[in-house]
Amino acid sequence: MAPLCSQLLLLPALALAFSPAAGLEAPGEAEELAAEMVAELRAAGLPGDLPELEPECRRLLTAFAEGSATLSGCLARRARPVRLCQACGGLYRSLLTQYGDIARAVGNSSESHNCAKSILTSDRLQVVVTLSAFFNDTWEAANCANCIKNNSEGLSNSTQEFMDLFNKSLTCFEHNLQGQATDLSPNNYTEVCKNCNGTYKNLNDLYNKLQRLNRHGDESGHSAHLCIDVEDAMNITRKLWSRTFNCSVPCSDTVPVIAVSSFILFLPIVFYLSSFLHSKQKKRILILPKRIQSNASLVNIQEKYS
Repeated sequence: MAPLCSQLLLLPALALAFSPAAGLEAPGEAEELAAEMVAELRAAGLPGDLPELEPECRRLLTAFAEGSATLSGCLARRARPVRLCQACGGLYRSLLTQYGDIARAVGNSSESHNCAKSILTSDRLQVVVTLSAFFNDTWEAANCANCIKNNSEGLSNSTQEFMDLFNKSLTCFEHNLQGQATDLSPNNYTEVCKNCNGTYKNLNDLYNKLQRLNRHGDESGHSAHLCIDVEDAMNITRKLWSRTFNCSVPCSDTVPVIAVSSFILFLPIVFYLSSFLHSKQKKRILILPKRIQSNASLVNIQEKYS
């Protein structure tokens, strides 16, 4: 019992190793010291359930930590303009694989130090589970699945077509602005509006088409939103087109709308005019009753012989 008690005296030193007063400049020195102390405690006969990971579990946890840091950096760097789905897709899939490697052995209690149990569910905070849920929620909120191919490798054909048109529109804006470098007042973007109208219209039409197709997908349980990369690209283009350049796209349905509106507007006038003419015609062809006609003939005869 005495040797065990003497080894327990090392526990305060173990706590001191992680305190600022320990004077360790490198975090690795504290970890090495802690590992040595834990090994000594185990050798002294203490229980083997101390919170120390097996080498394989430590390797899996380190890989997940590095993958989380890399993915976090990618998400932050691609926040404006939003390019999460295009730039961070590979990192997100790698992190899913790393988390799967950790969680694969859940329920396998034959080993004394199961990696899934030790890393995922050994404490109340469950940092690894929380981080994984955060990345999953962010990916789903961005609707990146609507941009990626079914096999999760690269952008879908429609998304790639949209991004090509988007880049073509920005190139057109930049090219035509260079010709107006001498005067860039808000009302002097006529070259941009004229020369880039076709490119912008094609981009806007494709975006509307993708929205319609995605709404049909909403009925089958998919999200009604496009992925955040496409939505942000379209918002940027529309702001440049309407607010910065003060351009507008003439609606192709303007003539039919004006024609129908004019027809509906003149319907009351036509109705009252036709009613007036019809009533006047009835007055004009009014026929006297036979009784009145016979009385009028009798009066005429009497007047003739009087």
